[in-house]
Amino acid sequence: MIKSLPRPADYEPVWRAMQDFTESRGPATPDELWLVEHAPVYTLGQAGRPEHILNAGGIPIVHCNRGGQVTYHGPGQIVLYTLVDLRRRHVFVKEFVALLEDVVLGVLARYGVSDACRKAGAPGIYVPPRALLEPSGPALAKIAALGIKVRNGCAYHGVALNVAMDLSPFLGINPCGFEGLRTVDMAACGVAADPSEVGACLVEGFVRAWERTAAEV
Repeated sequence: MIKSLPRPADYEPVWRAMQDFTESRGPATPDELWLVEHAPVYTLGQAGRPEHILNAGGIPIVHCNRGGQVTYHGPGQIVLYTLVDLRRRHVFVKEFVALLEDVVLGVLARYGVSDACRKAGAPGIYVPPRALLEPSGPALAKIAALGIKVRNGCAYHGVALNVAMDLSPFLGINPCGFEGLRTVDMAACGVAADPSEVGACLVEGFVRAWERTAAEV
């Protein structure tokens, strides 16, 4: 089941709803995908360190239970929440993270950002300076963040892809706990796209990848 939530949506009610859904689901509960753009918010992961928030500037801070450190959500960033039963498909957490990254890489390639990549030891998707309209230094820049929580074999939270957004709030944090990490969006790579359109591509890519796991069981 695919749900498009009202946009922009406050973060905390959506997070609480994901928790409630996951706690109440049974072995036969169908998986759900939730697609949303959030109102501006900083979220700290379960082991998130408050010192990575440098200057909140009035943006709300929510300490949630996903993996990872601090990130920013806001309009122009599309978030795909994947409320899926890993145990039913015999999918391990590490495999699921790789699947989410593959989906994002596929969507970016579809829009012409073909040199997006992973970064060892830092989950998410990155682009090299040559992919940007305004290259800056030799380091990779982050374009998509992910974090999940697993409860009783079922995953929730998911992946956030920066499409066309105000990136300045990322300057108020150490994104994902990395000092000086540059964060970019698809617009910075020369891609003019609507977040809803990109979200539909994310859903399509995820469904295709998730169905492959069913075929392998």
